Amino acid sequence: MTVPSSPLDRAKRFCEAHDISVPILMAPMAGACPAPLAAAVANAGGMGACGTLLMSPDAIGDWASTFRGSSNGGFQLNLWIPDPAPIRNAEHEAEVRAFLGQWGPEVAEDAGDGGVLDFDAQCEAMLEAGPAVISSIMGLYPDDFVARMKQRGIKWFATVTTVAEARAAVEAGADAVVAQGMEAGGHRGAYEAGEAERALVGLFSLLPAVRDAVEVPVIATGGIADARGVAAALMLGASAAQIGTGLLRTPEAAIAPAWADAIGRTAPEETIVTRSFSGRPGRSVATAYARAANAPDTPDPAPYPVQRGLTGAMRAEGVKENDIDRIQAWAGQSAALAQTRPAADLVRGIWSEAEAMLKGAV
Repeated sequence: MTVPSSPLDRAKRFCEAHDISVPILMAPMAGACPAPLAAAVANAGGMGACGTLLMSPDAIGDWASTFRGSSNGGFQLNLWIPDPAPIRNAEHEAEVRAFLGQWGPEVAEDAGDGGVLDFDAQCEAMLEAGPAVISSIMGLYPDDFVARMKQRGIKWFATVTTVAEARAAVEAGADAVVAQGMEAGGHRGAYEAGEAERALVGLFSLLPAVRDAVEVPVIATGGIADARGVAAALMLGASAAQIGTGLLRTPEAAIAPAWADAIGRTAPEETIVTRSFSGRPGRSVATAYARAANAPDTPDPAPYPVQRGLTGAMRAEGVKENDIDRIQAWAGQSAALAQTRPAADLVRGIWSEAEAMLKGAV
């Protein structure tokens, strides 16, 4: 593929290929992607999104129907590629439960037994929903599912965190790769869970390296929350930018007020990478719980998804009581740039400013 001569040309071609008018995608944030937020992003000319990790097949279909009731725009559905089954340790889990009991309700002995939903059934539901794009994180879809996507005209965007992952995704048939820098809020998309904390590559290093390594469009994500980030990403070779934390203070996001307020005042160094919420590394506001859970004298978190089950009661009580120290407060390093404007207005404004910056740079 011949790379277009300018960032704006590249963005224009991406938009035309995906029937959008603004090269800004909503990040598919599992548990924080209400249909009204996705519809607002799409109605502004971008692409909406839903992270389906925690959703039943019926819920996936309902989300798509709700979205289409408010927008004729495009959206992506995203799903984690499953990890191998966790190795359980009852004695260690008891230690984790005792620690968590200091932060919320007593943790039931079977709290870690919930497991994950039926991956194959979720995949079927995504196909039936008929999105413009199905995206992946934590690995690559099986070949037969990729083939079925393409038969239906659905594009595959594969999240990558290293150059090696980007090459593997393209070889497997990805139509575009989403280069996720370590600045990103929430879970790291590393294909191997053990690599998520070791291979911490910043977006400004990852993006041009991925752009040089693959011949498909590259979407930049991680630490992008305003026009400067979008413009910089396009200058470094991206065809579009994906925004997550930067949308979480909009009224359509409807997250817990304490979480939204914390995002607005969190400096880059006040975030923390922790496995303490789910067992998988993710970037959070450095709350009292996250700091305590990362302390050397605290029991290591249980593996994913056991830890997610063990922390469920604490997290639910935190949201109910609007207590930031017990909320799963995911946040990227550019959290403080997030604004409280309506999402459609925010997306239009970000692109208008970014476009002006890029025109001035020519």
